[in-house]
Amino acid sequence: MISALLDRTNNDIIIAAGAVCSFLITFAAILWFRTALPRDHGRQYAVNGELSQGKPRGAGIILITAYCLCAALFVPLSAERLIYLLLLCAAMMTGFLDDAAEKPWGELKKGLLDLCIAIATAVNFIVHNSCEIALFGHKFALHPVLYGALAVILVWASINVTNCSDGVDGLCSTVYMVSVYSFSLIIDDMYFTDMCSIMLCCTMAYLWFNASPSKLLMGDAGSRAFGVFLAVCAMKTGSPLLFIPLCLVLIVDGGIGLLKLSVRRFLRIRGFMEKIRTPLHDHMRKNKGWSDTQTVFRFALIQVLIAAAVLYLK
Repeated sequence: MISALLDRTNNDIIIAAGAVCSFLITFAAILWFRTALPRDHGRQYAVNGELSQGKPRGAGIILITAYCLCAALFVPLSAERLIYLLLLCAAMMTGFLDDAAEKPWGELKKGLLDLCIAIATAVNFIVHNSCEIALFGHKFALHPVLYGALAVILVWASINVTNCSDGVDGLCSTVYMVSVYSFSLIIDDMYFTDMCSIMLCCTMAYLWFNASPSKLLMGDAGSRAFGVFLAVCAMKTGSPLLFIPLCLVLIVDGGIGLLKLSVRRFLRIRGFMEKIRTPLHDHMRKNKGWSDTQTVFRFALIQVLIAAAVLYLK
């Protein structure tokens, strides 16, 4: 027992040092490499989208690369954790290539790439973890095929709602940090919890530059990798359905646009949600008159309150 306590203490010291170093490494990397990033062309239909024009875009490639290097440096890497890092890099690269493209990639191309990453993530989790899920105080063992199918849906949805919520300076990264920290308090895997700590510190360094008025944007390179990480966090809790409350703001903010588009496109209901601008953060800014700062703080506070309630009931 004493040996276990010493190991945990030594690990805490390493992670504490690693957290500080991760912030500094990411901060320095952004300073050094941001001038090499592609420039944003502005978003035609987004509220204040013209303000983004000319800013360095795709900073997620710096953020996620720095995170993967720091995680590999400060957290013991098993095969499972190494594969997760590689999948984060894959999501980052697909997003960055889209960010850097003169003409944005089509929905089908991006959707298929997201699906491939989702399948690989689900398979990696199933190979290294139990397919049991906790629900209402009881545990249920699912068939690996069923669990895998549900995991693919979770990862794919997480990638897309997180990506859609990235439209206001500091919003996606702030709410994302609330969700990751909430998951880290529940996950019963010491080393993956450490990976969450490193992720939080790297994201803080990015947020330093992305807080309103932002100096750069993470683009799809960051938001898509964020989505993968959130989905893995949810599965690591042993209760994947916790993704719903602990990521509710991202789900509603980004998912409402996906719902609106899907209903109009596939059900041919043209007037569906006609008076609601999507993503929801654009509705709050344009229709309700919220400033960028109000939008970020209010969305983040809502997620904090929901997370606090979930953690209390847990």
